[in-house]
Amino acid sequence: MKKLAVIAFVAAQVMWGQAAPVRLLCSNGVRGAVLDLKADWERAIGRPIEIEYGATAGLRQKIDAGEAFDLAILTPEATEDLTKQGKIMAGTNAQIARVGIGFGIRQGAPKPDFSSPEAVKQSLMQAKSIALVKVGASRAYIDKMYERLGAGDALKAKTLYEDSTEHAGEAVASGKASLSIMPLSEIPLVKGVVLAAPLPGDLQSYLRFEVSVAAKAQDTAAAKKAVAFLTSPAAKKVFKAKGME
Repeated sequence: MKKLAVIAFVAAQVMWGQAAPVRLLCSNGVRGAVLDLKADWERAIGRPIEIEYGATAGLRQKIDAGEAFDLAILTPEATEDLTKQGKIMAGTNAQIARVGIGFGIRQGAPKPDFSSPEAVKQSLMQAKSIALVKVGASRAYIDKMYERLGAGDALKAKTLYEDSTEHAGEAVASGKASLSIMPLSEIPLVKGVVLAAPLPGDLQSYLRFEVSVAAKAQDTAAAKKAVAFLTSPAAKKVFKAKGME
């Protein structure tokens, strides 16, 4: 396996020559699809792609602090704000996918009833604890959902606010939390956690993601080529396979 990895690395260096990598700051919400697309994406643009994943809020903080990047995949609200600040190149943003929110449970555990808003309320009230990502794109909506269910204080009291998708998922896999609530595309990424159900009916909300080019991208042409690949039919198939629309 090591020999194959070395051969692949050498082949990549020959293909890319001395080309600098395209640096992408990528929301966790599309991580699964981007991981699957990476190899074809690199071949399409003729450059290696260096990716840093994180919650949109955390990536925004890095950009505000001056971190260098060429591309960003963030929520439309974040993209719009950064464009106004002159950190995203106007007119380069393109919508790539949207994803709903769902419940993750430990693999093999009985599935609670999430078939209606009332069933959701009862299942959440009966849960020992609930794991959420503290600064994830879905956090604000989930807080509002708690209030909408008429049990905001009670549900917040049993919610574990974790630093990352991995930690929220691990809390469920280990039994520390009964379930997690997060974007549907992120639930399968955590070993030992499976999707129990999406939010039902009008409780469902969608997170949308856009790719855009940094105002100070090292190579604007390469960055725009990368955007074009993510909006191609081939990329759309991968997003769909990962539970995104």
